[in-house]
Amino acid sequence: MTQKAETPVIVLVRPQLGENIGKAARAMLNFGLAEMRLVAPRDGWPNPSAGPAASGADIVLEKARVFASVAEAVADCEHVYATTVRKRGVTKPVLTPEQAAKEIATLPGRHAILFGPERSGLETEDVAIARAIITVPINPEFASLNLAQAVILCAYEWSKHVPSGTEGQQEFAQPTLEAELPPVPQAELDGLIDHFTKLLEPRGYFFPEARAAATARTLRNLLTKPGWNHLEVRTLRGVLSALEKGPKDSARKP
Repeated sequence: MTQKAETPVIVLVRPQLGENIGKAARAMLNFGLAEMRLVAPRDGWPNPSAGPAASGADIVLEKARVFASVAEAVADCEHVYATTVRKRGVTKPVLTPEQAAKEIATLPGRHAILFGPERSGLETEDVAIARAIITVPINPEFASLNLAQAVILCAYEWSKHVPSGTEGQQEFAQPTLEAELPPVPQAELDGLIDHFTKLLEPRGYFFPEARAAATARTLRNLLTKPGWNHLEVRTLRGVLSALEKGPKDSARKP
């Protein structure tokens, strides 16, 4: 029997720039989160700057709901987490994003994660509403994350801890690598080796004669090792042809 996925709600508290709201929406959708709630956005809502910054995560922006206060935004949530760099005098459990993600994936009920304004972060009153604090271990000499970075850290950790087979859960996949070109046929590789040999013989590379066969064999082993594709062989042949012609200046008449 499959479980229903209870995806966490992302709550942006008094966000300042539309661009940052859009970037946060993009970060959310990367990891299957689509429910955004906004608490008193500084420039109102909707914000024309959010769309371009979302880079296609329009569904998140279209469904975003606006609330006047944090309490109203999380009224239907049993578990509320506040992201902040310090406790600010409030005694609450302090979790890493990974630890919080494990709770969100296993504890029943609705979960909300609060993110504060870009410039100042969450106020003490905002943190007081939460039941736990999420703090990211970070370089103490530069403890600065922007809004979208903070959102994507939590969203990514959540995506890693959702039980497999969960109903409604987005399937995540590694971006596909570009298909590698196949190795060249042996005839093309032989042509490259012959080209090297043609250039090297007049320059005494295969000297002394007693070692010529062994030297040629070593050269062949070297050139067959990488598994060149046709573009690579063509490039090397072009290099050899250019060297064969010599410097351009030598072809000019005095």
